[in-house]
Amino acid sequence: MQAEREKLLRAARRVVIKVGTSTVTGAEGELCRERVEPIARSIAGLMKAGRQVVLVSSGAVGLGRGWLGLHRSRLEDLVTKQACAAVGQSLLMDAYKNLFSRWDVKIAQVLLTEEDFSNWRRFSNLRHTMEKLIGFGVLPIVNENDTVSTAELESVAHGARSIAFSDNDRLAALVMSGLEADALVLLTNVDGLLQQGSANQSGGEVIPLVAEMTQELKALAAGPSASGRGGMRTKLEAAEIAMSCGGTAVIANGSRPETIDRIFAGENVGTAFLPAQRMRGKRRWIAYAADVRGRVVVDAGAHRAITQKKASLLASGIVRVEHHFAPMDVVSIVDSEGREFARGIANCASEEAAKFSGKRSGRDGAPSSPVLVTRDNIVLLQNP
Repeated sequence: MQAEREKLLRAARRVVIKVGTSTVTGAEGELCRERVEPIARSIAGLMKAGRQVVLVSSGAVGLGRGWLGLHRSRLEDLVTKQACAAVGQSLLMDAYKNLFSRWDVKIAQVLLTEEDFSNWRRFSNLRHTMEKLIGFGVLPIVNENDTVSTAELESVAHGARSIAFSDNDRLAALVMSGLEADALVLLTNVDGLLQQGSANQSGGEVIPLVAEMTQELKALAAGPSASGRGGMRTKLEAAEIAMSCGGTAVIANGSRPETIDRIFAGENVGTAFLPAQRMRGKRRWIAYAADVRGRVVVDAGAHRAITQKKASLLASGIVRVEHHFAPMDVVSIVDSEGREFARGIANCASEEAAKFSGKRSGRDGAPSSPVLVTRDNIVLLQNP
């Protein structure tokens, strides 16, 4: 498998590289040139060698906080965070413009919100724009639009809503998915996924290679870092998306100057996650990028029909409809015990689905039960 890792990363033509707040900024919210300059140099080298690169960069909130002279504790207030993001984003882009100009690399700012991924039309438009920028030889620099986005506060309780992303790790994975990139590199302040996890992922040996994402691996993940929004848990989620997209993911230490160069030279750096079977096109969008708006509980017969017979979901197979959704919204499909096993695009609104739920089509002159989700728009999820 080590040989496969080397082959895949050496051959990767289109790559997404994500740098976190702990890499971009220092303790006082200043730009950490010691870490950022080598990353910029390596990205310029990749582009000069003919690779296509997208950079996903955190750091706007941290830079804004430093510029405004605010203590980190003040960032507990959402509006203050958004104000810091508004100040810091221009500082971040100005820093990147100056850095990349040394190697004649042109950059473009791409600020995104969850709606850019949850709406299929906007998702498609985003992909086309990014493709055009890459075609021009420009380096797109992507960040969540924290000035207007409140994704991190949206509730996902009871399956009511599952947001497209709430941190830049997942955002980077969704960008990789949309662009069908070959590799995703997540740079952080630790050397990779460690055998013995702790509150700050310190101590223990690095796991060099992962071929399958297991619950045991996920249990090693820690919570968010002191300065960032994500943590090892969100990096594993991002890596899992990359694997399902047929790509290779690497979690590595962004504070080491040669990390990126060594990764794409095929060296054993960080933790690499090997590709799984590729999920294509719209099905990948349904599974990962879409904003889940509602949930339907189905009976045992509908569960068998979907999982074993590759059937569509009829409204008659629904036991209960939870939360409002409209036609073309993505809904979560769960069994009688509340376990999500599939997602799909609804053909009708929640009110109509509820009206026909449990009613068998064509019986006693009753109207035919509508198809809530057609088979082509259903994606089966991995077992939890």
